[in-house]
This record gives sequence, C-alpha cells and structure tokens, in this order.
Amino acid sequence: MNMEISKLNKILEIAFEKKVSDIHFEVGTPPMFRARGHLIRSKLPDLFGKDTEYIANMVMEQHGRKLPESVKEFDTSYTLPDVGRFRVSIFRQRGNIGIVMRVIPHYIGTFQELNLPSVLGKIVQAPNGLVLVTGPTGNGKSTTMASMIRHINENFNYNIITIEDPIEFLFTSNKSCIIQRELGIDTDSFSGALKAAMRMDPDVIMVGEMRDLDTIDACIKAAETGHLVLSTLHTNNAASTINRIVGYFPSDAQETIRHRLAEILVATISLRLVRDKSGENILPVMEVMYSTSTIKACIREGKLDEIEEHIEKGRDEYNMQSMDQHLIQLCKKDIITLDEAKRISRSTDLERKLMYY
Repeated sequence: MNMEISKLNKILEIAFEKKVSDIHFEVGTPPMFRARGHLIRSKLPDLFGKDTEYIANMVMEQHGRKLPESVKEFDTSYTLPDVGRFRVSIFRQRGNIGIVMRVIPHYIGTFQELNLPSVLGKIVQAPNGLVLVTGPTGNGKSTTMASMIRHINENFNYNIITIEDPIEFLFTSNKSCIIQRELGIDTDSFSGALKAAMRMDPDVIMVGEMRDLDTIDACIKAAETGHLVLSTLHTNNAASTINRIVGYFPSDAQETIRHRLAEILVATISLRLVRDKSGENILPVMEVMYSTSTIKACIREGKLDEIEEHIEKGRDEYNMQSMDQHLIQLCKKDIITLDEAKRISRSTDLERKLMYY
C-alpha cells in the first residue's frame, strides 16, 4: 500500500467521522473497520509488512520510543491532534506486525446519554469498597467506568487517581482533582502504582484492569483501608467475577478472601452490547448486583449459584437487575428482537421468562 503519515491520518480521521469503534491493520488484507458491531473491509489496497511496521513505528515515535525488534505484543495509545485518541494493540502474527486501534471519543457521556442505569450514580457514592465493571473485551467497560468517573468529578470534591494501560479517556479536573498515570510511562506496574497511590491522599482509585494476583491483592487492600476502588475484569456476571477473584488465591487462602470480599464489595456491573431492531444502534445490557446483607452471606458461604436469584428479587428495593431481566425489558419495549436477546442470554428458558414477567 505504501503507507505514509498523511494516509494513516486520513484513515484515522474517517474512523472518527463514521463513528467506527476499531480499525484493524493486518498484512494481506486492506484496513478494516468495526462499525455497529460489524467488521467492514475498506476499499483500500492490501497492506504489506512494511506498512504495518510503519504504522507501529509512528505510534511508538509519538512516545519517544522505538518498537523493539523482539516485541510480540504491546499496548499503548496514539493521539491525532484536533481529531482524537486511540488505544493501540501492536502484536505479531505469522511473523508480521498487526495493529488494532480502538477509537476513544473526546466526549465522555453521562449515564443517560449512554443508556446506563441511574443506580450507577448511587453506587459511586459509596465512601469506600470495591466496584467492578465486567464483561468481554469491546463491550463498553472503559466507557462505563469513564462515565462513573465523570459523575464523581461533577458532583464530589475527591482526589481521584487512575492507573491505566494505556490511558484512554482524558479527564479535566472539575470538582474533583484527577491524576492519571500510565503503565510503562509513569509507573512500572499496577500493583506498584497502587502502593504509591496510597501515599497520594486518594479518595477514589481507578485501576484499568485487575489482571494478576498482585494487582487484585493491592485493590482489595486499598478498598479495606477506606478508599473507593473501581476496576474491571473479563467475566460475564457477578458469580463468575467472585469466582475469578477467589480463584487467583491459593486454596488455603480462599475462604479468607471470600470473607474479605464480602466485606468490601460494593457492586458488580456486568455488560454486554446488543443491536436494536434497526441494526443501526448498539445498546448496553447490564446485570447490576448491589452487595446486600443476603448477597454478602452468599459470598462468605460460597453459595454463588444463589446470587442471580437474589439479584432478581432485589430489583424494586435495590435497583438491581439480572441480565435476563434487562433483556426481557428491552424485548417488551420492542427495542431488541427475541433472537438478539437469546444470543446474549445464558439462560435456556428466556422465552418462558418473557411470558412470565
């Protein structure tokens, strides 16, 4: 293709104009765009190895670094002046460099604008504890967490520290003071940055991802010592989230961790994205679990299979909802099709539930 900076920037500008979520640069295919959940081949020429290497080097150059020859995967960011920012994943496949760039909007939406439930505003009012946003990659975890930080920033005088890999949404301090630190540039590890954050007078700490035992342990300790900690996990629902965290610890420590988790867990918010009936819009579907005394007891006793039932029962009193309850609500309002609901639901009797509710 003979990639050059003007061509790259034009492709990235088009991505913003067309509201694309991701751009794929891989050898042997043209640049590809993901829009409204679908991957679309552009009409540009196929990319060569020198093209993807050029893009990777342009991205690295912005950070004053070179792409190491031995690199197998690398996460960073790229800023296009006056246009926007991208989260960049550089990787090797069959010996060639491949790149996926995630579009990060300038604007951080409110709960209402993003179709997120208003109960998130209540969740972030917790004085301390652990709030987890979960779901598969590309289902809106970062956007949801950014909206929660925006809400705190607009309503509370807090010191907020974010630790990310890389920094995605850029915040401007409003009522709160916001410090944003990036892995590899400002700090060497999530766990190290968390320990340092404890000496920076934090009220709220946002950790991009709980990806290893050290980070999980540091997040739990920060929540136990009076801070509100927000983070993400690649899990499907509340029960699998608790299972995943407990599973990181040695078997002889798991009962203790369940007790500690029961004390500090404020809420889990599990996300999936669905298409509406028109196919033009993408909407979040959410399970929201609030840690009631009943749910705390389930966590302590390891009765995780009972959690979904308590979530469904707590809808009116605590504004909780299961994924199925939200899917049924969207079906009843004629916003999504039954087939789309069944694609997301992990339940085998969604149709029966739809008749029942």
